[in-house]
Amino acid sequence: MLYLNAKEIREIFSMREAIESDREAFMIQAEGLAEVPVRTNFDVVNDGITSFMPALIKKYPRAGIKIVSTYTENYKRGMSAVSATVLLADPETGVVNAMLDGTELTRMRTGAVSGLATELLSNEDAERGALFGTGGQAASQLEAVLTARPLKEVRVFDMTAERVADFISRMEECASKFGTRLVSAGSPQEAVTDADIITTVTTSSQPVFDGRCVKPGAHINAVGTFLPHKRELDEYIVRRADRIFIDNREAVMSEAGEFLIPMSEGRFSEEMIAGELGDLLLGRVAGRSDKKEITLMKTVGFATLDIVIAHKVYEKALKAGIGTEL
Repeated sequence: MLYLNAKEIREIFSMREAIESDREAFMIQAEGLAEVPVRTNFDVVNDGITSFMPALIKKYPRAGIKIVSTYTENYKRGMSAVSATVLLADPETGVVNAMLDGTELTRMRTGAVSGLATELLSNEDAERGALFGTGGQAASQLEAVLTARPLKEVRVFDMTAERVADFISRMEECASKFGTRLVSAGSPQEAVTDADIITTVTTSSQPVFDGRCVKPGAHINAVGTFLPHKRELDEYIVRRADRIFIDNREAVMSEAGEFLIPMSEGRFSEEMIAGELGDLLLGRVAGRSDKKEITLMKTVGFATLDIVIAHKVYEKALKAGIGTEL
């Protein structure tokens, strides 16, 4: 069995490659070339969830599973809120022949979803961004959005100002490569006002900004929550958005509180969702048609993304002779 740690994964796989990996994964999913059950979530302790996410990618073929835990209080231990491991099975023998740091893979592929959506849906002349959340997923979200659109400025907001300052310090070198200035936002309204691209990557149960502050033409990536009782976006912006896209319809209709909460109250319907990103990539549905449209992408994550990127990283590692044989 080959083991690949986070450092090794970062050494051989770039964010641009992650975005292209997600592009392929979405098309594989849309073309029916993957078998992906909805994840199984276990509430282990208060605010502690362990999930099992299997998938078979028929195109390769390659079967695998990601085991991922989301513990919102981990920051108090100096740990990431999200941790994961990915296992891949050999297609010839069924024997597990690869173990990869799923935390790093999750960061890369989830960031890449926002990067891909930003590339497909945001206005090309976007200049200002807003980022909500500074946890373990935030760095890859920022890098992916800037890979798609090298913004002039990104305003960062978190409930704790010290975390914002630390995040900006850590990400300054990355941002400078894109010519981007990172700014601490004093309030959600300050972050959102005049923002062309808004990304939310928090564990919040309640909306993190007022949708009435979003300007016409903005694009929103809603990333952080994946439980029916939680939502980062308020009902106003969900209903106001002109084009709504999702990563996986079955998963979103089971897990996305942004839609499920207003649906339960009769104020949102599934028909208001334009389609999956895979449908957009295959030309089955139209994307943005006007610079003034507000576009929204909601992702809860699904295992096709994980197994496709894990397969690509594994194959590249074999060629490069990187990793540890266990």
